[in-house]
Amino acid sequence: MAGLGGLRNVVRQELVARQLDEQIAGRFPVGRRLRVLDVGMGQGTQALRLARAGHTVTGLESDAGMLATAQQALATEPAGIRERVRLIEGDGLETGVHFLPGSFDVVLCHGVLMYVQEPDAMLAGLARMLAPGGLLSLLVRNADALALRPGLAGDWDGALHAFETDTYTNRLGVQVRADRLDALTATLAGIAAPLHVWYGIRVFTDGAADDAEPPAGDELERLLTAEDRAGRTDPYRRVAALLHLCGVRG
Repeated sequence: MAGLGGLRNVVRQELVARQLDEQIAGRFPVGRRLRVLDVGMGQGTQALRLARAGHTVTGLESDAGMLATAQQALATEPAGIRERVRLIEGDGLETGVHFLPGSFDVVLCHGVLMYVQEPDAMLAGLARMLAPGGLLSLLVRNADALALRPGLAGDWDGALHAFETDTYTNRLGVQVRADRLDALTATLAGIAAPLHVWYGIRVFTDGAADDAEPPAGDELERLLTAEDRAGRTDPYRRVAALLHLCGVRG
């Protein structure tokens, strides 16, 4: 877990990794080397992890600073892993410019949709990148739980406002949007990548301070186990800060 940063990011990345591994193992033959596209790859945490597992990964990132960070991380990897990773500067709305339809077995789009005002066109483009039976993995902000963070912090005005909107100001001070499970379920069905399974991410730890560090050893594993259990169990997963949705290309 080295390099993942604070508690909130550790929980996010570790749970997404476990859930992705579970879905990949259940969908593809053991040992198959997959073609993975990571759209908005950020610092490359999931992309590098999947490359280490033997898969061929293409990372698409529009932010030059993030792309440089990912390139620096990739440069420290052994040659065999570096050869399996391709990094491209580009936008998630432009997948059709860079790749042919059906080019990938797995497409990741994590923490990106909140910055896209009209996401349906982008999602349709991502689905077209998938080969039949391919896996689309989305990580989005849960619009049905926007009131929880301000409410638990005692910000009653903020909580009341959150009930009436699907936008919020993130911890970087940027106003972005959130998504609702029902709406995304309908969208995925409409682009021929219907929802297969979904999880909640950060049920218990979303209110942690930005500088909160993860606990060590067994305590961290117990925390992750509790978060993982909550993220698979109703009604807890419905109030998670983030939703991890996995669609399958028909």
